[in-house]
Amino acid sequence: MFREMRRIKQQLTKEESEQILKEASHGVLALSGDNGYPYAVPVSHVYSNGKIYFHCARQGHKIDAIKNNPKVSFCVVSRDDVMPRERTTAYISVIAFGTAEIVDDEKNLRRIAGLVGKKYSRDFPEECKKETDEVIAANTMYCVEITVEHLTGKCGREVLKERNVCGG
Repeated sequence: MFREMRRIKQQLTKEESEQILKEASHGVLALSGDNGYPYAVPVSHVYSNGKIYFHCARQGHKIDAIKNNPKVSFCVVSRDDVMPRERTTAYISVIAFGTAEIVDDEKNLRRIAGLVGKKYSRDFPEECKKETDEVIAANTMYCVEITVEHLTGKCGREVLKERNVCGG
């Protein structure tokens, strides 16, 4: 169903790809947008147990696109060192393909908001809980759960050379 990576020697392991998804501060969510145009939007996310999570407003382009077509891709770039002399970059990236589901039940909203709070505001749990309580009471938040169906990570040739020299 999904294409194999063309430059297989540059492919990261599943474990490396998952670690990059866990550690990244954000990624770019790609959706099928209005009037046949692609729609790509950066989101702060959490990766856990084969799923990508984020929260968002209950209205807007992102939610409308997911409702119209839940198939998405999500891209994270964890390294991107421009190498002008070599006319390349030393990069590491991960792309996930999956199906997005809008979460609106209170139990799962709290669970996902808790995961997001733990990742981005670990030292402020009371503030996170208070904000979660407020947005749930106001009925202004959805969470999105992407079930990852295909995941590939790739490093550039320059990174691959570094890894071979360093024993990685």
